[in-house]
Order: sequence, then structure tokens, then C-alpha cells
Amino acid sequence: MRLVGPSGEQVGIVPLAKALELAQEYDLDLVEVAANARPPVCKLMDYGKFKYESAMKAREARKNQAHTVIKEMKLRPKIDPHDYDTKKGHVVRFLKQGDKVKITIMFRGREQSRPELGYRLLQRLASDVEDLGFVESNPKQDGRNMIMVLGPHKKKTEAMAEAREAQAARKAEAKANPGKSQNAAESDVEDENSVGEDLVSEDIVDEVEAPAEASADA
Repeated sequence: MRLVGPSGEQVGIVPLAKALELAQEYDLDLVEVAANARPPVCKLMDYGKFKYESAMKAREARKNQAHTVIKEMKLRPKIDPHDYDTKKGHVVRFLKQGDKVKITIMFRGREQSRPELGYRLLQRLASDVEDLGFVESNPKQDGRNMIMVLGPHKKKTEAMAEAREAQAARKAEAKANPGKSQNAAESDVEDENSVGEDLVSEDIVDEVEAPAEASADA
């Protein structure tokens, strides 16, 4: 076998007995790293440490991985101003997190004969959040609904990085001002819930409506 030393140096081609003797001498494990090579390649290493470091790297990679999530927000054509502001606030939050947002206008009864109401509402919402997102899919009728998709200006990875930086800044401020530590801790919990691999909210994720959202639209 071709043996690689603990520091990556090439020991050369040695018999198995010699490799095992060196492993015992260095108090390390003999690990096969290239079984299909001719001759096979083995390395002297601390296998437990190697597995731990590999797991930590994989964990860090998953932490920084950006998942494309499509949120959905449902509105009625004759939504009142307070409800509109609430829904718009959710859309703003989603776009800041780097998520796409599917806006659905639901028509009922005679409202179906007034599609222009839904179109104007979608155009108004797109204009109100134009600093954070853009119209990725123009409004289109889909049965009794009208749908528009907004895309964020920021990439998901950028939004996650900014959120982590803001969280770190709040922690530093909390240490400097102990009296504010409780508020900072609460903010950190909110950030950890909103920035990560799986983002869950009271609204619709992956087009599955939450009960609270359904009752709000009723």
C-alpha cells in the first residue's frame, strides 16, 4: 500500500505489517483513503478527530446553506386598511429574509365579475414593497383567484448573513449594557427562528395554509 504520514507527507509504498507498526508507534489509526487506487492509499490519522471535524464542517455547511422558500399571502379584493397593513408587513418581512412571496387574491360571489379590483390591489402592494422586491410573475387569473409572485432583491444568503451580523451586534451591545440583555435575548430568539434552514411562520409555507391565516381571511 501507499502510505501517507500524519502530516500529509509521503512515506512511500510499504507492506501492511510495516504500516500497522508505524500506526502503533505514532499511536494513530491506519485509515484507507483511496481503496480503488493501485496500490491502495492509506493514511495515519486520529480517526475519531477526523470524524468530529468532518461532522463540524458538514454542520457549518448546512448552516450557511440557502433554501429557496416560497411564502404565500392571501388577500381579499375589499380588504380593509388595517388588514392590508398587517399583510403588507408580513410580505416585507418575507422579502427581507430573501424569500419569494406568492400573493393570492381570492374572489367570492359577485367579486368574480370585478377582476380589476384584485389587479389594482396587487399593483398597489408591488409598489409599496418595490424597495425590497420586484414582480417576478405578473398578475394572472387562476379560476376564482388572481396570483402574483414577488421576488426579493437580496439573495437568501445575503439576508441570512445580514441577520447573523445584526444578531451578533445586539449580543455585543447587550454585554456592554447589561440592562438591555433581556430584550437582546428575546430578539436573538426571534432571529434564530426566522434565519435558518427551515423558516416557519403563522402564514403559509410551501402553499399549505395555517389555521390562523385561514381564520384571518374568513
